Amino acid sequence: MRAMNLTPAIALALATAMPAAAQETLTVYTYESFTSEWGPGPLIEEAFEADCGCDLELISVADGVALLNRLRLEGENTEADIVLGLDNNLIHDARETGLFAPHGIDTSNIDVPGGFEDDIFVPFDYGYFAFVYDTQAVETPPESLKELVETESDLKIAIQDPRTSTPGLGLLLWMKAVYGDKAPDAWSKLQDKVLTVTPGWSEAYGLFTTGEVPMVLSYTTSPAYHRISEGTERYRAASFSEGHYLQVEVAARTVRAQGNELASRFLSFMTGPGFQDAIPETNWMFPAGQTSGSLNPVFDDLVEPSETLLFPPQEIAENREAWVDEWLSVMSR
Repeated sequence: MRAMNLTPAIALALATAMPAAAQETLTVYTYESFTSEWGPGPLIEEAFEADCGCDLELISVADGVALLNRLRLEGENTEADIVLGLDNNLIHDARETGLFAPHGIDTSNIDVPGGFEDDIFVPFDYGYFAFVYDTQAVETPPESLKELVETESDLKIAIQDPRTSTPGLGLLLWMKAVYGDKAPDAWSKLQDKVLTVTPGWSEAYGLFTTGEVPMVLSYTTSPAYHRISEGTERYRAASFSEGHYLQVEVAARTVRAQGNELASRFLSFMTGPGFQDAIPETNWMFPAGQTSGSLNPVFDDLVEPSETLLFPPQEIAENREAWVDEWLSVMSR
């Protein structure tokens, strides 16, 4: 087509009428606290969009287990290019759906306790589950999971549902690791202390910070938020003698995005400072990849588990439904 010699007025009119070139969009499914205004989502969205010149669309559900449930429902019709917020306890089930594709990126920046090698799932942070308590309401916190479960007291706790929440599933596995076949009896004893079971972490922690409940299932890293952002040591994590259950959060590309270079770019970006710098003081977890500097010294002063508790992903997949049914049969009484 020949170039046209337009008058300035006509050229301006045409430029105004013509839409700007559409930006490529990458759609990421994640969980609610990640996308909240105080979570890492807004910072990461801004940083990645500046890096890629694209549009990063973050779509959230209540929690990590809900992510997998949604993906199963949508199947091959999902709009997700990346799913961010599954964890080590779900990766076998997630792989078995056939809805995820190999990441194909360099993961040499990744460093998590015990190591992590997988051709599909890429860690972005990690932490240990813990019961966080209000020192103004709990004078002497339990020193073990067995003490929390078995000691008669008026203490009330908030926990999350293992059918929809990764912390809820983490507690289920923590109880199994400590009690084994006696877990149903342990749940029965703990039931009297459970004030509420929420679908996700955000609801439970909100009840805790508003004073509705003095102890909540969360992470050993949660008190870092209160110390750094609020300047208070009022909220602490109870250290349990049996050890604490490890969570490694991961992201993966869907089959829909198998040949999507933008998806590869995001996963690679996720392992470096542009993403990882946002994790410690917005997601309040330990970074799994490379940061641009050292963490706040507060992170060196948190509960250090005496033992890391962990089930192999395949064992979880083989037993999760039965273990959830055990939990449900007790908690629904």
